[in-house]
Parts: sequence; C-alpha cells; structure tokens
Amino acid sequence: MKSNELFRASGVMALGTIISRITGFIRGILLVAVLGTTLLADTYNVANTMPNILYNLLVGGALTAIFIPQLVRSFDHEDGGDSFASRLITTISFILIILVTLGMFFAPALVRLYAPEFFTPGFETEKDIAIAFTRYCLPQIFFLGLFTMLGQVANARGSFGPLMWAPIANNLVGIVLFAGFLIFSPGVNLANITSQQIQILGWGTTLAVVIQALVLVPVIKKLGIKIRPKFGVQGLGKSFNLAGWTLIYILISQLGYLVTVNVATSAAVRSAQEGITDGVGYTPYTFAYFVMLLPYSIVTISIITAILPHISKLALDGKREEVKSQLMRAIRLVGVITIPSAVAFLLFGPLITEVIFMGIPIADARYIGYVLSALSFGLVAFSINLILIRGFNAFEDTKTQVVSIFIINCVSVGLSYFFLYSLDNQWVTVGLGV
Repeated sequence: MKSNELFRASGVMALGTIISRITGFIRGILLVAVLGTTLLADTYNVANTMPNILYNLLVGGALTAIFIPQLVRSFDHEDGGDSFASRLITTISFILIILVTLGMFFAPALVRLYAPEFFTPGFETEKDIAIAFTRYCLPQIFFLGLFTMLGQVANARGSFGPLMWAPIANNLVGIVLFAGFLIFSPGVNLANITSQQIQILGWGTTLAVVIQALVLVPVIKKLGIKIRPKFGVQGLGKSFNLAGWTLIYILISQLGYLVTVNVATSAAVRSAQEGITDGVGYTPYTFAYFVMLLPYSIVTISIITAILPHISKLALDGKREEVKSQLMRAIRLVGVITIPSAVAFLLFGPLITEVIFMGIPIADARYIGYVLSALSFGLVAFSINLILIRGFNAFEDTKTQVVSIFIINCVSVGLSYFFLYSLDNQWVTVGLGV
C-alpha cells in the first residue's frame, strides 16, 4: 500500500473517528449529568457494556479478525465473493438471534456474573435496575453483529470511511436521549427513577445501535454488493476453524474484563457501605478508558483498518518482508501520536478530565483523571499489540495470539485482585487502571 493511499484512507477514517469521539464526549458528559458516577450509573454502564462483551466474546472478535482475510480470498470466486458474504452474514445473524433470546432469559444470571456485589443485602434496588437495563440493552448484540459484518464487507471492497462514520449516528441519538432526560426528568437517582424512565434509557440506547447498523445498508448497495439470505455453511469451514482459535483468544480477553467489572463494582458497593459518595467504581473506569482510547481510536484503528486488506493480500502472496515493512511503518506512525498522548495523560490526567467533564462534581471529574493517569502506562503497548495481532491475522496465525493474551490477562487479573484486597476501596479503580 503506497503512503499516499494509506494516508488518504486513514485520513478519512481518522476524521470520522474524531467527529465520532467528539459526539461521544458530548454523549458521555450528558450521561454523567443524568446518572452521575455512582451506583445508578454503574447499573446502566454494566448493562450497556454487557452486549458488547457477549458479542465480542462469542462472535465479534472472530468476525473482525477472520472476515476480511477470508473475504479478500473470496474475491477470486466466480461471483466476486457475494455468495460467501451472504452465507456468512446469514449464518452469523441466526446465531446472534439465538444469543439475544438466551441472554434476555438469563439476564439475572448475567448481572450476578458481572456485578455480584449488586446481590448484597441492602442493594436490591441496584440489582433490579441492572437486570432491567440488561434486558433492554441485550438486543444490541444482533445489531452490533450486523454493523460489524456490513462494515467489514465494505472495508474488504476498499470503502473504509462508513465504518468509522456510522457511530456518529449512534452518538447523536444518545445525545438527544440524555439531553431530553436533563430537560424533562432532571435529578434522576436510585430513589426516584421510575420503570418508564428505565425503559426509555434502555430502549433508547438500543435504538442508537440499531440506527448505527442501518446506516451501512445503503453503503453496501452503493458498492454493488448483493447480500441476500443464504443458508448453509458451504465454504465457511475454514472461516469457522480459524474463528475457533480467535474465540479462545476473545474468551481469555473477556474473562479478564469480567474481573475488571467485578472488582470495580465491588469497590463501588463497598465504598457506598462506607458512606463514600464521590464517583468510585466501574463508571469512572469506563469514562477514563474512553478518554485514553481517543488517540488509539483516531490513529491506531484508522491505520490498521486501512492496511489490513492490503497486508492480507501480501500474506496470501507469500510476501512476508513486505508485511513486516507495513507493520513496522504502522507502529512508527502510531507512535508519533500515542507516545505524547500517554505522557500528557500521565502528567495532566485530572486536569484533562476536569475540563472534559466540567459540570459534574469536581471530585468525580478529578477521580476519573486519576484513573486516566493510571491507564496511560499501557497506551503505547496497547496500540502496538493491536497492530501485531492484525499481522498475525493476515497470516491466519491465531494460536500465537492466544499465548500472548493469556500472559497479559494473568498479570492483569492477578494485579486486579491484589489491589482489591490491598488498597482502600476508594483507590481500587485507580489500581485497575494500573
């Protein structure tokens, strides 16, 4: 891939990501203004994170990692790959519908798995609200899958921008949703939130994901790709075989994230029992992580998304040195932004979040900044890791990734529980960042 082509493709995606992140910031600020950063916000954020976790755990990671290389190979088919794409989308959609149905039925068990402290005596309200939010948010799984599949089809055909621009629609719906709450239902808290308000928040959040997915439908039509319902697994054997190792990778990764959610919500409940009212727990971690991912999303994901189809083709042609050259160039380009960003987050984390989250209690905003400073240590390595993983994907080597994520998660899980039992409850979330 020539430099001008890489910069052009990356630039389109980066611009979309910048606008997406700006609208995402506005959405996040409004969310904090509506729900705060304590336990009510945790019930919503745990539930809203659940579809992403389950989707990535069971389907999403495999789709992202395997879909493009296999699609590139399917271009040599007589129909240009339309049949392969149709069959894979139909099969995965059927699986996603089953997952949504099972998830909604087992919503209480899912909440107990990810936030067991909500089942502590005296926290029945938090438990019930979290279960309700989970049921309203779980249908997102299907539309997250549809969004990913359509986006990857577009990427494989050289159309990179729409996948990065579509989340803007999601954010705009969220902005309208939370702004409406601020205007018509100010002062919502655990004691006064109604079932109707919970439904509006839950279904409204899911509607945003629906619109995000549907935005890509006209893009696919414009590219001339003919996607039709096509049942059967003919030609998908290699994809599912490769996805098996990727699912193991995602499973290990999501088990690590399960521990993060568990530890963070445990810290929030224990802090509440001690009378600590400043935002402590999963919500501050979520927003700090969101800020930390800004340079990662704008630069790293844009660049690697642009070069993945190209390096997949190079790998198919056996040009290992050219793949290596592309990956090293991507790492250097990413470092130009991520290294200064990591230093800024480390030194000025609380100041940055005080500005971003102005309007919420300053103690809550500052605490998010402490978590951001802790997370900054991993930003550069996080970016390099994604680039190298995509390199392994190009060669369809998923086994090496499993070994890597296993080591990473052993360290992460061990330190998470160490901080849970060694730090004061109010500092556990900062420890999670480390």
